[in-house]
Amino acid sequence: MKSEFMLAITQLSAEKNLPKEVVLAAVETALVSAYRKDNFAPNQDISVKIDPTTGRVKVWVEKTVVEQPSDLRREISLTEASKLKPDAQLDEAIMVEATPRNAGRIAAQTAKQVILQRLHEAEHSAIFEEYSDKEGDIVTGLVQRIEPRQLFIDLGRAEAILPAAEQVRNERYRVGQRLKVCLLEVVRTSRGPQVIVSRSHPDLLRRLFELEVPEVLSGIVEVKFIAREAGYRSKIAVAASQEGIDPVGCCVGLRGIRIQNIMRELNGEKLDVVTWNSDALAFIANALSPAQVLSVELDEGEGIATVVVPDKLLSLAIGKEGQNARLAAKLTGWRIDIKSASIAEEEKLAKAKPSPKVEEEAVVGEELPAELPAIGEEALAPAEAEPVTLDTELVPPETILKSPVKVGAEAPQLRFAEDVLKSGPTKPVAKPRKKKKDVRERSADDGIKLRKRRQKSEVFDEEEEY
Repeated sequence: MKSEFMLAITQLSAEKNLPKEVVLAAVETALVSAYRKDNFAPNQDISVKIDPTTGRVKVWVEKTVVEQPSDLRREISLTEASKLKPDAQLDEAIMVEATPRNAGRIAAQTAKQVILQRLHEAEHSAIFEEYSDKEGDIVTGLVQRIEPRQLFIDLGRAEAILPAAEQVRNERYRVGQRLKVCLLEVVRTSRGPQVIVSRSHPDLLRRLFELEVPEVLSGIVEVKFIAREAGYRSKIAVAASQEGIDPVGCCVGLRGIRIQNIMRELNGEKLDVVTWNSDALAFIANALSPAQVLSVELDEGEGIATVVVPDKLLSLAIGKEGQNARLAAKLTGWRIDIKSASIAEEEKLAKAKPSPKVEEEAVVGEELPAELPAIGEEALAPAEAEPVTLDTELVPPETILKSPVKVGAEAPQLRFAEDVLKSGPTKPVAKPRKKKKDVRERSADDGIKLRKRRQKSEVFDEEEEY
């Protein structure tokens, strides 16, 4: 019987993947609840101990030493206490073995429920401790089920959640698919530990380089910065800690075998591996690879880097929808302004050439500077004192001065109506035409008169034309 009990404990610990001591502690806690229901007081302090070798169960209960016990479940006489403990004294609490012979059916069911509950709690604690140490690492799992906003991935001992925000847009998942994911965090919940993983985090790319490139794992080549747009393109800045080592060549591998394995795991995502440099000018030029850079100017106050590239490489430097420039800005931490060589040269010439002075013009009727004489009442005062009479009509002075007067030029001399009339011919004034009297007067009284008058007027008009 004892051997069968210990065999069951061993088998249960193997199924739950828990240590044998943890399973024994759970069974002891369950037996405490079971024995308390039938044989002991509700608030009495009891404990259960199981021998790991023999499987024998012993129940110990706390009792108080008194001269004459009134409640045998809580008290013990001094004589009995001296047998168990020779130096026992009155009012002292001692532990006394009180193992019941058997437990009832209800107590056995309670023990079963408590054992299962304790085993679940122990399993959750073990899972939390296991995966909390793996945060930031790569784990492999199978897609268990797919929901609209998340995926559930079976990691073996635990079930991980891949939220929609951590998925890659152009990836399509199916049930049973094996995925490598980056473990972001482990959270305790009422249902157990919740493991959250990601496919779009930059740390996934970092860990993949550690798996594929031994130099990165050993620390000879260091991954400095990563700028990633998951599913489309990523830029990785690497540097070598030892002289004579090509960091980019180590990451690419012989005939590109290493970088191809990483791209295959990421479903064809494009990867640009560039050399990191402590000099910001050289690092920005490398970050815009594969485009060639002619010059780089930095504005440290604004944090802007102005980059000049050849005209034919402008689109390559910017990339599709600005992707190459955007990733380079994320990688370097500078705002990058890309210009072609021709535009940069035009801007330099425009800055070197002085701007021409624009002459201002003033039109008669607008406000003029104080230096010019006013062309108005004061200028026309002599003409009003000595009026000139002519047979013809005078041209009004408003029509004489029509041309604008330039600022800084001499004031125009006053011109009179005689000069204007002599200088050019005037248009002949057309005589107003005489209106014909309409003899076709309508009469509402007699329709015959109206018809006769119309005939007369028609005849009269024909005679005038002849």
